[in-house]
Amino acid sequence: MPDDVILLADGGGGERMMELVKRQILTRFGPLDPSGELAKLSDAARVVTGGVELAFTTDSYVVRPLEFPGGDIGRLAISGTVNDLSCLGARPVALSMGLILEEGLDMALLGRVLDSAARTAREVGVPVVCGDTKVVERGSADQLFINTAGIGLIMKGADGKPRQLGAAMIRPGDRVLVSGTLADHGVAVMSKREGLRFEAAVESDVAPLWPLAERLLAACPNLRVLKDPTRGGLAAAVNELAEAARVHMRIEETAVPVRPAVAGACDALGLDVLNVANEGKYVVIVPADEADAALAAMRGHPLGREAAVIGEVLEGDAPGPRVTLRTRIGGERVLELPYGEDLPRIC
Repeated sequence: MPDDVILLADGGGGERMMELVKRQILTRFGPLDPSGELAKLSDAARVVTGGVELAFTTDSYVVRPLEFPGGDIGRLAISGTVNDLSCLGARPVALSMGLILEEGLDMALLGRVLDSAARTAREVGVPVVCGDTKVVERGSADQLFINTAGIGLIMKGADGKPRQLGAAMIRPGDRVLVSGTLADHGVAVMSKREGLRFEAAVESDVAPLWPLAERLLAACPNLRVLKDPTRGGLAAAVNELAEAARVHMRIEETAVPVRPAVAGACDALGLDVLNVANEGKYVVIVPADEADAALAAMRGHPLGREAAVIGEVLEGDAPGPRVTLRTRIGGERVLELPYGEDLPRIC
């Protein structure tokens, strides 16, 4: 593949995107960040000011089509930023919204998207406090692009100190969980885009997850990690964590929750369920003795009713950080970081 131009695969959340970020961004901006937050490549950055620890994040959304079963780009933009903040254990405090509108965009469609974004913000009680709007010539954008940024207040533990979540907290023996079924979002967007029909309706899981994070923070005093498996799906999320923590994880394929209609669609289309994006799920890592509490906390909320324990962090030294998948037939294979993205423009 050429490396002198940008390809769609460079934005897919997989190996190519990680290389792009490291070569083109970290080399330039990493030296300007004395805190080292940028180099962590986390969902959000920890910022300390005036003795207060905040989370700060930004993201851009370019989904096609703008409306899809279960959601739209407006709900996606608010949810994605809220979820990135919550991955640091931060309650969302304020959001910004930047709009890039293409000439010719239907005003009624724009209204529906903005109404949806406003409803989603109200779900978690977070205001949109500033923004920007640009209009570009016809053909210069794909109808509507949205950028959102957010600030959150990192919650404190029983010791009165801000919670510390992230790959650095992972330990051998920890359990890996997911908060529900995987690949719903990617399959829902693809079905709308391509006009595909399945035996059972498939809807996106897009949702703001702060209420679920709040429950997990309360139930698990030693909660290690919250991570949303968006671009690149579960495979990308666990590989990123394993690399950052320098550990070996094993995932049990039979334990991963997937809706039958989603599994069937992925099989028919040659897609790996573990590589498909999600927009309303967490990967959760906790100590073994808090796994039951985490599972109960999630299953007691509508956003986590189908939560499951899917793997563990293994004891002993691994030959380099890696993730393996114990398959349905009892074998074991390396679960690799996806190269690019199976489905372009789904988040």
